[in-house]
Amino acid sequence: MTSDRRIVLFDLFGVIARHQRPGSLKKMAARCHASTGAFTTAYWACRRPYDAGWSATAYWTAVLRWLSRPVDAATIEELRLIDIDSWSRVDPRMVAYVRSLRGVAEVALLSNIPADHAEAFLAAQPWLHELDHVAFSGRIGAAKPDPAAFRHCVVAMRAAPADFLFVDDREENVRAARAVGLNGHVFTDRDESARAIGAWLRRR
Repeated sequence: MTSDRRIVLFDLFGVIARHQRPGSLKKMAARCHASTGAFTTAYWACRRPYDAGWSATAYWTAVLRWLSRPVDAATIEELRLIDIDSWSRVDPRMVAYVRSLRGVAEVALLSNIPADHAEAFLAAQPWLHELDHVAFSGRIGAAKPDPAAFRHCVVAMRAAPADFLFVDDREENVRAARAVGLNGHVFTDRDESARAIGAWLRRR
């Protein structure tokens, strides 16, 4: 079932926000007295549960144990703050574009982001509070491409899947959204995506 609603559902990192700050993994690796390669492997191997609801303490304990390093609260907190800062940058042009869409469509966000990162992002980026719905994986307990992440947005917004256009820079996430019934667009840059979004809105 469809309606006349138009909901553009954006990913955050790689679309509105920038990818991780260069050099951050090296900085965190040095804090752990580990090679950048070994740290990067541990960092990403443990990341999905963190995105889906693990606490920062559970995540960083897992990373440090993977690296056979001592686990202590001070190290965890330092790594946590470096990590949050590394993902803190936004693209001002994309923020302005997303805000401008609210005159013609409902605008929502679905991001893979740990709960403590989400709190920091909400505090630093007040424009997020203007959106019609914000879903952070660490808060909803499901991370893309898990179908549950997309179904959360459908249920929370009391909409039909076909009412959504999901915009993400990762093709696997767009495929997962389409499998649930959402429309999907793979983000490459602002201008190309603005054209695709405009075309979808005109067809509604």
